[in-house]
Order: sequence, then structure tokens, then C-alpha cells
Amino acid sequence: MKKVLVFILVSAFGITFASAQSSVGFRGGVNMFNFGGNDVSENSYTNRAGFHAGIYADLMSNSAVSIEPGIFYSVKGTQNDDAINSRSILSYIDVPVLLRLRVGEGFNFFAGPQFSFLTDSRFEGDFGNSTVSLDTESIKENDSALVFGLGYNLPKGFNIQGSYDYGLTPIFKDSDADVYNRGFKISLGYSF
Repeated sequence: MKKVLVFILVSAFGITFASAQSSVGFRGGVNMFNFGGNDVSENSYTNRAGFHAGIYADLMSNSAVSIEPGIFYSVKGTQNDDAINSRSILSYIDVPVLLRLRVGEGFNFFAGPQFSFLTDSRFEGDFGNSTVSLDTESIKENDSALVFGLGYNLPKGFNIQGSYDYGLTPIFKDSDADVYNRGFKISLGYSF
């Protein structure tokens, strides 16, 4: 499956360079993620700040509708305001494939699937003056989400957007727990 996704992305970026109506760019920003789902108590966790950064290709960037594949490194997780300030830090390679609809001058709406591959997972807690970090094997290696949001194209190739990742795949291995990655992203990008 990973080889197929890599092939699709490499092909998409190849098409981008061959097409005069396409652009490539880089984007990064802040994540505010939390665990969501039926098995998550609303008072148990709070949003945890992380970041994302990567590249994208805007295929058919001069038309009203375009397709935008990308590859991003993204740090997600959650925070628990308990006695030890425990937190989950989950790092992924995100591969979104977005459909972008341009409306009005500069504004656009977008939505699409996102497939994610776990690169690192840790649980941390503060004990006195030190932080204890434990690697965990309990997180699934693959994740999926529906991404949707609103963007605005600024002058000189810059763009800004806000989006929400609605996790669709439970994150824990060997568990029936209904727990998902869910969160907001605010991004600044540059297309060339």
C-alpha cells in the first residue's frame, strides 16, 4: 500500500512539472490535536499543540477546481492535565489528496481523504523536575482522516488556510476503543 501511494504522489508531482497550469509549494503551521470518539471523556484530555510542514502540488491551479496531493510531517497527540501532566506525542507522515474549489477572489474551500503513516509514538509525564518518556507499541501504524477547510490566496504566491482533520481510523492496536486523532491546523504556504 505504501508503494502504491508513493507511486501516485511521484506521478502527481511529475505531472505538475509537465503542466503549465500547475504549481508546487511548501506549507507549514500549527496543529491543535486531541483524541476524539465515543470512548473519550470530554474532560479527560485537552488539545495539544504540535506542528506540520511539507510540500504539495496544486494540479490545474488556474481553474476553479483543482486537485492537491501533498506530503507532510505532522505532530499530533493529546494532553492530560493530571498530576503528572501526561501527554501523548504521535508523529506521522500525512498524505492528503484534496479537492480545492475556488470561490470569489482568493477564497477557496477544500476537502478530501488523508492517509497517515506513524513514524514515532511516545507517552510522556513530568515527575518532579524531570520528564519521563516511553516509546509505545500500542498505536496503529496507519491512520486515515477526512480533511476539510477554508483557504485564502495572498499576493505573491503566499496562501493561508485553516483545516480540520476528522480521524476515521481508531488509533489503538488490539483494542475496541473508539478513539481517533482529531484536530485543527492553521497553515501558511508558498506556491511557485
